[in-house]
Amino acid sequence: MTSTAMPTAGQHGLVAHSDGAFVPVQTRSERFRSVNVEDFAPINGREHEWKLSPVAAFADLTGGELDGARLPIETTDASGISFSYIPRDDARIGTAGTPEERASANAWSTFDEALLVSVTGEDEKIAYVTRTGLGDAPRAAHTVIEAAPNSRGFVVLAGTGAARLSENVEILVGAGASLTVVSLQEWDDEAVHLSSQFARLGRDSFLKHIVVSLGGKVVRVNPSTHLAEQGADIEALGLYFADAGQHLEQQVYVHHDAPHTKSRVTYKGALQGAGARTVWIGDVLIGNAAVGTDSYEQNRNLVLTEGTRADSVPNLEIETGDIEGAGHASATGRFDDEQLFYLMARGIREDEARRLVVRGFLTDIVQKIGSADLEARLTAAIEAELEGR
Repeated sequence: MTSTAMPTAGQHGLVAHSDGAFVPVQTRSERFRSVNVEDFAPINGREHEWKLSPVAAFADLTGGELDGARLPIETTDASGISFSYIPRDDARIGTAGTPEERASANAWSTFDEALLVSVTGEDEKIAYVTRTGLGDAPRAAHTVIEAAPNSRGFVVLAGTGAARLSENVEILVGAGASLTVVSLQEWDDEAVHLSSQFARLGRDSFLKHIVVSLGGKVVRVNPSTHLAEQGADIEALGLYFADAGQHLEQQVYVHHDAPHTKSRVTYKGALQGAGARTVWIGDVLIGNAAVGTDSYEQNRNLVLTEGTRADSVPNLEIETGDIEGAGHASATGRFDDEQLFYLMARGIREDEARRLVVRGFLTDIVQKIGSADLEARLTAAIEAELEGR
């Protein structure tokens, strides 16, 4: 599907200035939004949302025709978590967010039905949704995860095998609910996965959103969270390990739009091998009504070999001075020589000492997930990455 509409200034990343002139978009909140792919201009790779991405590697997902039929999925049973399909015109679709770029809009314009994951009941429970056997044809998908008011739940959205997938995920967290959503990418080596994930949090609700990207040739997961009502709280965690020739990208957006909301964003990644590339962009907007906001975001990258590249760009936009606190941090570096020396002085070989440092660096995120089985699975996956498997 290609664009036939006349591009507007907004589609080209421009906004009107007070003097009538058009200037480039400077903040995430000013971006053009639409659910229709034809409303977006074709991608040239110079756009603010694409300039750090290998756009040629997924041109079929941003501008080509996609198969919008149901994906082959495997689910686990859990009392209080159910799975069904809803039509495109269901009132819940579009509640959490709207596409800001062409790949997301292409998937939105194409999907036939949305997978609905419903979470009810106040007891703790966990369910897996695994997409596998997708093949090499370009596909589109749409998922809605809805947590009822005062419910508790844990949902893992996993991907394995071959794939060329562009998807949208909407997460609706009702008042007083507590929900954990894990987006787990363990695709085959040549897979391409573009995922825009939108969350809307109700009054006094809590969402723990975790992105884990380990497999795939190109993986781009962009979570956006709207703290829409008073007392909403988001903990956004990320873990990624890029090997040679692998591109792993996350563009995180948190919008504080109500009083006394809280956000904590922590993403950590490791890179090894020629051509390993990671991109992390973190945008936080504290709106003028979001008094009492408490926000902090950070990204840490550990470079293990030569020939890698890690881009890390934290951004903070504040429209009110009446907040509890806001800040951001970013760091990319090699091994801490003092840590290595400390371990080697106690008889540990250098190669094993390096593995211990990396393991400790990434385990900080793993231990916050909240599922012993999943934590063990990810610990084993990190070990496999360190061994080059």
